[in-house]
Amino acid sequence: MTTSTGTSGATTGPRSHPPGPRPGRGRLGGILSNAAVAVGTVLFLGGFAWGAVQYQPVTVPSGSMDPTLEVGDRVLAQRIDGEDVRRGDVVIFNDSLWGDVPMVKRVVAVGGDTVQCCDKRGRLIVNGESVDEPYLEGEASAVFGGLKKTEVEEGSLFLLGDDRATSVDSRMHLTDDNGGVPREAVSARVDARAWPPGRMGGVERTTAFDDALGGGVSAPGPYAAVTWAIVGGAALVLGGAAHGPVTRMFGRA
Repeated sequence: MTTSTGTSGATTGPRSHPPGPRPGRGRLGGILSNAAVAVGTVLFLGGFAWGAVQYQPVTVPSGSMDPTLEVGDRVLAQRIDGEDVRRGDVVIFNDSLWGDVPMVKRVVAVGGDTVQCCDKRGRLIVNGESVDEPYLEGEASAVFGGLKKTEVEEGSLFLLGDDRATSVDSRMHLTDDNGGVPREAVSARVDARAWPPGRMGGVERTTAFDDALGGGVSAPGPYAAVTWAIVGGAALVLGGAAHGPVTRMFGRA
């Protein structure tokens, strides 16, 4: 076996690899980081596209839904058919008899139901059953003025605000189809708050109408899945993109 000598006459042996990850590991890491970026991009963009198809952003126009929704809140409302609406849902609707502008209220009764106010504890009565509504601002009986038993017409919804003392709702429209709003007037159901940051998150799905009336709110939309797709996609993109710089930095250390 032969060896070579440098200008100083010293014998040199086989070259060693520079410090840092071995070439094979570096190639594998690069492949994985590229895959993470690719998958993350698909999830991120797909999540936004999915959300755009499913949801419409709406600004709450008044304080009638306090404390569930405050005036100025930016909410995400899932586009649904009015036939899918159930008791307890918070919906976006537009009815010319109510001013022909988008409004936000809670469904407390549907076609065929009877609604009245109130029992001895000030609770709303639907189909003869008292309903505990934990989301209310104040009592259910606020400014009802002793609402007599009213039957909601088929194909209609009886809508109230959560702040019963200030909300202009079905109680003020009893001469118009017994206060009902046609199901087809509903364009979306509120699933989440998107703004301001301190109030971001899903709108709680009430169980107030479950026991007494054999079924409450409709099935939740894909808000959680859309959120995870966007957040998870962003994390994969950032993690994959950071692999190269981090590897080089530690390789030089």
